[in-house]
Amino acid sequence: MNLTESELIGWGEVIGDEISSPMFVLLRGPLGAGKSVLARAIARGAGVKGVISSPTFNLFFRYSTLRGFQIVHIDLYRIAKSEELWELGWQDLGASNEIILVEWPEHAEEMLPTDRWEITLHYVEGDPNLRSVEVARVGSPLNLPGFPVSLNK
Repeated sequence: MNLTESELIGWGEVIGDEISSPMFVLLRGPLGAGKSVLARAIARGAGVKGVISSPTFNLFFRYSTLRGFQIVHIDLYRIAKSEELWELGWQDLGASNEIILVEWPEHAEEMLPTDRWEITLHYVEGDPNLRSVEVARVGSPLNLPGFPVSLNK
């Protein structure tokens, strides 16, 4: 399905408002496709207050939510080797009170959890204001709320 940026934000806020932990949500797509936009919307929907920075240069941010769990926002774009994930504390992620949002998960492919959601965003040819959105359930994660998109298995 194709979404405008405002529709993508609205969907992200619904996810954040209704999502249950623990959950891994992987965000795939090219530069500028909306991965960080969606991650920030999920965090806002979960009740994160204040600035929600892109973790491109810091790689990792943790936010407390009004719903009682943590949003962990990770950007793996600058990771060259999967061994670098251990320095981020990758092995400790996925606690019962965490929602993990991972941009550029292909940099950690062999270390990804077996139960997760994958959201892939792409530009829509001919319309720079739209993004195509694909959602895939991998393994048996908890339900991802608010689907305005078709679910691929």
